[in-house]
Amino acid sequence: MSDRISRRIAAVPPSGIRKFFDIAATMPDVISLSIGEPDFVTPVVIREAGIASLRRGETRYTSNSGIRELRQAVVAKWAQLYGVSYDPENECLITVGGSEALYLALTAILNPDDEVIVPEPCFVSYEAEVIFAGGIPVPLATRVETDFQITAAQIEAAITPATKALLLNYPNNPTGAVLDRPRMEEIAAVVSRHNLLVISDEIYDRLVYGDGRHITFSSLPGMRDRTIIIGGFSKDYAMTGWRLGFALGPADILAAMRKVHQYTIMSAPTTAQVAAIAALTDPAAEEAVQAMVASYDRRRKLLLEGLNSIGLAAFEPRGAFYAFPDIRISGMTSDQFAWKLLEEEHVAVVPGPAFGLGGEGYVRMCYATAQDQIEEALERMRRFVRRHG
Repeated sequence: MSDRISRRIAAVPPSGIRKFFDIAATMPDVISLSIGEPDFVTPVVIREAGIASLRRGETRYTSNSGIRELRQAVVAKWAQLYGVSYDPENECLITVGGSEALYLALTAILNPDDEVIVPEPCFVSYEAEVIFAGGIPVPLATRVETDFQITAAQIEAAITPATKALLLNYPNNPTGAVLDRPRMEEIAAVVSRHNLLVISDEIYDRLVYGDGRHITFSSLPGMRDRTIIIGGFSKDYAMTGWRLGFALGPADILAAMRKVHQYTIMSAPTTAQVAAIAALTDPAAEEAVQAMVASYDRRRKLLLEGLNSIGLAAFEPRGAFYAFPDIRISGMTSDQFAWKLLEEEHVAVVPGPAFGLGGEGYVRMCYATAQDQIEEALERMRRFVRRHG
């Protein structure tokens, strides 16, 4: 019966994140720092817009590309925040989450065995989605010594005649790293020199802390027409369950993505699209975003200080909502550390190798959970490190 399943699909392992989450869900008194989901409820102004849409009976399909008003709001927001303009008719597509946008981008651009350079550690689905689209992922390890930023030299050394694209994710999941402008410009020069495309997953674009500011990759000289931006509402607006994302990019690539979207999805959920218009245009929604970012920043500082105080050296995350502490002081592998911490102290984290190269010796902890839960998790980890450090 083994021939019933595609070899390509069978070769991809299940998500390393979900494994720990599913086991933790069966245990009592578990503090989960494993799933990257805001603990905030979607802001009320956004929820009310969705409810009002349902009450008006807006339950039919929308345009394949998405509601025009939403596309206009997406491109207006991107131009306002990052100074890059897109045509809402031909260069914007509304999708079922950022994950669909990523799948569409890869499917639209890849021929069989095209290579995609994927800096790691990275979101667990990247390599799988490249494979599903018929491509070959080429993982490159980033290191704490370079603040988990990929370098132009690494990318250049990995390029072959089969290289088609570079897949970036900054602010990064799982490390919280951001790319600084000088490094981005060096990477852009390599991209131009080798005629590559860039898929830039910027789902955490609003979640940048301190004096940092997100720089969209398409704003770099010569990169607008080489870059597909992946964005969404799940993280910035606490809308994970609404399943809504978007893609911005060159018209020819967006047309190919729309074709795949048309035949597989038809259109993103109508109610979610109407709610997202409020997310982008209502001042109350923007106030809620700012309040959530401020809260994440306080939790970030709390977790970072706590981890360092108990001997789990933690790189300072400057974006997203994850910490990626070094757990080698325990003498355990990442898997062993995560399992024992779950069993002994009922704290769920994700082993670093779930995110690829460079992840061994680290675990990912999500600080998008309540402050009192973070404080309790730190106390439990303090006891754990005392026993095993």
